[in-house]
Amino acid sequence: MSSIVTGEAVVLELRPAGFAARGLSILIDVVAQFGIGILLALLIGNVFGGALDPALTTALLLVVVVLLLVVVPVTVETLTRGKSLGRLVMGLRIVRDDGGAIRFRHAFIRGMLAILEIYLLGGSLAFLVSLFNDRSKRLGDLLAGTYAMRERVVVKPRALAVMPPRLRTWSGTADIGRLPDALARRMSTFLAQAPKLTPLARYALSVDLASEASRHVSPPPPADTSPEEFLHAVIASRRDRDYAAMMRQRERTEATAKRLHTLPFG
Repeated sequence: MSSIVTGEAVVLELRPAGFAARGLSILIDVVAQFGIGILLALLIGNVFGGALDPALTTALLLVVVVLLLVVVPVTVETLTRGKSLGRLVMGLRIVRDDGGAIRFRHAFIRGMLAILEIYLLGGSLAFLVSLFNDRSKRLGDLLAGTYAMRERVVVKPRALAVMPPRLRTWSGTADIGRLPDALARRMSTFLAQAPKLTPLARYALSVDLASEASRHVSPPPPADTSPEEFLHAVIASRRDRDYAAMMRQRERTEATAKRLHTLPFG
């Protein structure tokens, strides 16, 4: 994960693509290019047959190679702002070092360097260069000021706070309306990350948060309630009450809209 600060002082968290994902996307592009090249070569041979002299046939094939290796990749990458067939499959995109969309200049530099480091050297130069930077950049990326970013990131569903059964009665009468939003967010974040913490750090954080939250909750929970149970109960109760309030507001809005639409001029 890399951080980029925009001109408005907003921090963007972008996830650079790993070497394996980049390598597979390049392999898909190369296979597609070679497949199209073979089809075009067969087409030229079948259509013209022996009508063309060998020099003209060689020149025509050279034009096809230049189109497939330079013109088409650079054009596609420029028009799609960093995409290609392989990157589309792998969910990647080429972006500038500042996170912005690339332009023709960036795509052209990358396309020209790709002839050397990917096609002529079989990808060995790109592999060696990518080992020595944290964004898996190849030589063309270093000169163009670009890198590959992951667009499709799997986001695991966040675990919801569960109301402890023995605190259900207490939560029904507890006043948690004064709980600050910032504190509630910190409590929710802790409960989501608690399984990843060490037991000592988990207990210390739960005690600190429970102590801070208890100043905004009345009456206090039963004496034998653990700090983490208290946090679960407060967050679950707050979530359920907010949801119930939103549903009541929605019902009132729908009832008002229904009355307005049944008026004589509705």
